[in-house]
Parts: sequence; structure tokens; C-alpha cells
Amino acid sequence: MSVEEISGQTNVRSLRTGGGCLRGIGTELGRFVVTTMELPWHVTRDLLGASPEAVLMVESMEQAVLDRQIAAAPPCETVVAIGGGQAVDFGKYFAWKRGIRLVTVPTILSVDAFTTPAAGLRQGHRVVYLGEASPDPLVIDYDVIRTAPPDLNIAGVGDLLSIHTASFDWEFAHRAGRSEYPFSHEEIEAARQIVSLLERNVDEIRQCTDTGLWAIVEGCIRLNTICLPAGHFRVEEGSEHYLFYELEERLQRPFTHGHIVGLGIRLMSRLQGNRHQWVTHFMNQVGLRHQPADLAISREDLTASLLHLRHYVEGRSDLWYTVIHESTITPEWVEEAIADLQFT
Repeated sequence: MSVEEISGQTNVRSLRTGGGCLRGIGTELGRFVVTTMELPWHVTRDLLGASPEAVLMVESMEQAVLDRQIAAAPPCETVVAIGGGQAVDFGKYFAWKRGIRLVTVPTILSVDAFTTPAAGLRQGHRVVYLGEASPDPLVIDYDVIRTAPPDLNIAGVGDLLSIHTASFDWEFAHRAGRSEYPFSHEEIEAARQIVSLLERNVDEIRQCTDTGLWAIVEGCIRLNTICLPAGHFRVEEGSEHYLFYELEERLQRPFTHGHIVGLGIRLMSRLQGNRHQWVTHFMNQVGLRHQPADLAISREDLTASLLHLRHYVEGRSDLWYTVIHESTITPEWVEEAIADLQFT
């Protein structure tokens, strides 16, 4: 399926898919720089067919660090973002700051950054979204993507499965008269169809076949057709992301996005009373790693995060209204909620 067959705003100006489709792309780009990390650059550098003016490794996602790297980079017409979410966000931010062409080459599908317009940066370990950039082209080379550990590609399910809890939160806010945007049943239903797409392809996704990898990419692109015209991503960002934000600030270290969001989905669906057993079974079935043991989160840190979560959310004016705003998370609730989780 091509982007043209997915009607609506996709934020993807052009698309290349298929095994080997990355090969030789550097010969088409004129002067270009690459944003990447060591492993994805090792996998792809001999496939480009031309040498970049510079290779900028992700040192940190702190905005001040990225600004310094961009200021020191040589003149170029294109930035090629190669890697996972951080390398892609770096590339998007670079393209936006310089006003140049962006080529996006995800080597893992752990987060939907390769299709979304804004770059997820950090300001003092706090997530902020800045800028706007569209890939031209977005390169989905299945052979390259499958060089990554399967669990990092399956992680892409987490950012899409967050529709399950985030859409519930938007409905919750609407009933409470606290929705920040005009409420739309149609947008929620369209988003839930993306979850159905994942369900239909659960075996393919777990095995990381071409069909399974495309299901994740298609889901990310379809999500844009809902969220970009609406002007917000309310259907896929809610309480599950807020737990991730609190934990990242608390522990001051990054996580594989889809995995930490999966943990948020598991716990917040329980808080919502929202098909908790179904969504937990689905994550287990597809192989989405979301256990605290997978994320090196201790029982003590997760307990503290959950007990502090409402205070954290209410202290931030930039977070939408969710079930957290009206929930009393007690030590007893936390003990029950984490009883079946795995810790190291």
C-alpha cells in the first residue's frame, strides 16, 4: 500500500518501501549530512552510495546540545535521519532549523517519530515537541529494519496501542466537561480501527515479516490522517504517556519508547477499568516488552512514581485531562496493580 492510497494528511511527502530500497539513495541528494547512532550507521553507511558532509551522532536529546551540533554542522541541502526515534527526531529538528529537505530511514520501528511532524526533545529531562518536518522520502527498507532485534521493531506497537487508553481518557475528559478540543466520536472510532489493524496482524508483527512491519508503518501513517487535521494527538496520548514522563524525569534516563508506553498502557488501563486483561493479553501475544524488569525499573521506583503521578500531572499545565486527575492512587491500589509485574 502506498501513501497515496491512504487518503488524508499523512506528513509523508513520498515513500519508498521494499527490501534493498535504501541502496544508492545518497547519489540523489547532493550535499547531505546524517543524524544517527553508532549501530544504525554501521548497518547503513555502505548502502548510501555517497559520502555525507558530516555524520552527527546523537549525544543527547537535550535541546541545547542539539542546537550546538546543528550550529557546527557544514552547509547542506538534505539531512538523512537514520536510526530509531532519537536519531529521527534529531534529523527532524535539524531539517526544521535549517529549512532543508528531510529523508527519514528508520532502522527500528520502536516509536512513530518517523512519520510525525514535531521532534521530541528534552529540556532538563522533560519531553517537549518542537518544529515541523516531513520526510521526502520516508524509506522503509525491510532488510535494514530486520537487522534490529525483533523486540525493538515490535516496540512500535506500543505507540499505536496507546490509542486504547488515550481515547478512553479523551472520552473521560469529554464527559467531565474538560476536553481541550472539540470531541469527535469519528476520530476515536478511526483510531480504534488502527488497533484492529494490529490485532489482525498480530502473528505477522511478532515474526517481523514484511506484512507485520508494514502494519506498524501503516498504523503510524493512518494515525496522522486523524490527528493532523484535528491539530492534536489526543487519541493516542494520555495517561499511559504521563506515567512515562514521570518515570523519565524521576530516573533521568531514556527508555525504549514503545516499551515504557506499554507499561503505562497496562497500568493505566487498570486504573481506567478499561479492558485491562484484553490489552495485557494482546501485549503478551505480540511480544511487546513492557515489564519493569525489561526497563530496569525497580519496584520501589515504580511504586513511588505511581503514588506521585496525580501530583505530577496536576503540576503541569501542558498535560491534557485524563483519568489521573480524578483518581486517588493509594498504596493498596499500587500493591495490587503491580503484584503480577516482573521486577529484577
